[in-house]
Amino acid sequence: MLIVTSNDVPGYRIEAVLGEVMGMTVRSANIGANIIAGFRSLGGGEVDEYTKLVYESRQQVMQRMWQDASSRGANAIVAMRFDTGDIGQTFTEICAYGTAVVVEPIPGGQPGATKQSAGLTAPPPMR
Repeated sequence: MLIVTSNDVPGYRIEAVLGEVMGMTVRSANIGANIIAGFRSLGGGEVDEYTKLVYESRQQVMQRMWQDASSRGANAIVAMRFDTGDIGQTFTEICAYGTAVVVEPIPGGQPGATKQSAGLTAPPPMR
């Protein structure tokens, strides 16, 4: 599945818009990570425990958004965005959202075709 932050996919024509899709999670760091991160913050620099938590959270919400789009019959998501927010002082909400669409490659030689899309629509080589 193609997932892009742009409103269209170069070389592809949007054939159907299936609506907004999203994936969401609410996370908190475990007490051990909070203690280690607290000590690390005294010295400055990257806090690896939180970086890992944020990275894993984003991967999880992307997967959930992809599943939502797939269940609707989409083969692409356009205008994808992340959003985050705090819930109290302990929890963080992470959301990935976008618009589920069905796209078709634009064949080579047609306006808007790209090498990538034309390669997907080219007939198989003759043998």
